[in-house]
Amino acid sequence: MKGLGELERAVMEVLWAHEDAGGQPATAREVGRALAGRDLAYTTVMTVLDRLAKKGFLRRTRDGRAWRYRPAASREGYVTELMLGALELTGDRDAALAHFAQSVSGDEAEVLRRALEDLTRKESPG
Repeated sequence: MKGLGELERAVMEVLWAHEDAGGQPATAREVGRALAGRDLAYTTVMTVLDRLAKKGFLRRTRDGRAWRYRPAASREGYVTELMLGALELTGDRDAALAHFAQSVSGDEAEVLRRALEDLTRKESPG
């Protein structure tokens, strides 16, 4: 999954927030209203939504004459893909992971520790 441009990120943030709030998939008009402070033409919003759908970032369904859009993956899933992609760029994944682990806060390290313990428990027989 590739990175997103500034406007694409803004659109995705609107849709992730909309989904987090329990909303149904959003129309281009609803996304445009949420981005009102950016002074974008409706056609620009439609074009960005269409491109994001073609890139696989969004799923869309017909609702009368309009399309409704929802994220194909969670924000966390997207960030995970970015992190894994960054690891692919390094010649030494172990060193990159160690450097990352040394750069996180104590609370973040604890989150990682718990996640690794949970993974170890799931992989252990019995």
